[in-house]
Amino acid sequence: MTVTLDKTDSVQLLKDKDCAIRTVDMEVDTLEKLKNSIGAELTDALDAMQSAKGRIIITGMGKSGHIGKKIAASLASTGTPSFFVHPAEASHGDLGMITEDDVVLAISNSGESKELVDILNYCKRFGIKLISITKNPQSSLGKAGDIVLTLPNNGEACPLGLAPTSSTTATLVLGDILTTCLIERKGFTKEDFNNRHPGGKLGSILQKVSDLMHTGEEMPILDEKSGMKEALLEMTTKRLGCVGFINSDGELTGMLTDGDLRRCLSPQVLERCAGELMTKNPKTISKDAMASSAMKIMHDKKITNLFVVENKKPVGIIHIHDLLNNGVI
Repeated sequence: MTVTLDKTDSVQLLKDKDCAIRTVDMEVDTLEKLKNSIGAELTDALDAMQSAKGRIIITGMGKSGHIGKKIAASLASTGTPSFFVHPAEASHGDLGMITEDDVVLAISNSGESKELVDILNYCKRFGIKLISITKNPQSSLGKAGDIVLTLPNNGEACPLGLAPTSSTTATLVLGDILTTCLIERKGFTKEDFNNRHPGGKLGSILQKVSDLMHTGEEMPILDEKSGMKEALLEMTTKRLGCVGFINSDGELTGMLTDGDLRRCLSPQVLERCAGELMTKNPKTISKDAMASSAMKIMHDKKITNLFVVENKKPVGIIHIHDLLNNGVI
């Protein structure tokens, strides 16, 4: 169906598009200024955060606080223990959550948020390292910080120049910079990430083959000298649509699928040795590989099973249904 816009709608569309483009351009310009302003203070902040014996405490009021919560969540999920403390709650007892081993990251675009005063004084009193994020290094927050990360003083994308827009985008990106740099510094891996994201879509994507594979008596395995009658019985009993074959050293030497069996059906097939019909040196995978890697191999090779091996010896088998049923795509 074709939607026809009248003249009034067309004019409004042009106005909205113009506003959208101006907003994007303003925020991109702010991020360019942030990129060009990165200096030694970033390394100082990262050194302090990486060497902290305690946690990274994020605090901020209003929109800065909302961004701070996201930064804390990103840090915590990528190997840097962190949580958010609301500055107003801090003044009513939550200061006790901050220890001398922690590093405080305080956010205020103007640097003059009154709600931060008690946290700043607490940091000074107990010698707690303070990293300030503000556009004004000469503000109360800027002067209080041991390290100051300066936001671009580039105005807001808001047409009134009031609502936090460009400034919060820059703060969010600066938080992402801290997070990604710490990931690289600490050598944080996909496996580490998986340990912190066991649920939801990320959890399914980050599962290992070892989490889903069939082992022990569930594996359809026979000696490579076995006959086709034995192979058919093993394939039928284990119900995975295939059987693997091992040599005298226990190493996987071949694999026979129900498709292979159908392709070579004849009155004499059950009298033959399975080793004559098996696919030699089949595709395999490690138990420590990601389940998504197993799915990619099966998709690319158009197969439905992978034997899992260690030192050429089968330790499990994974079927495509094991992956699909667990949300791996």
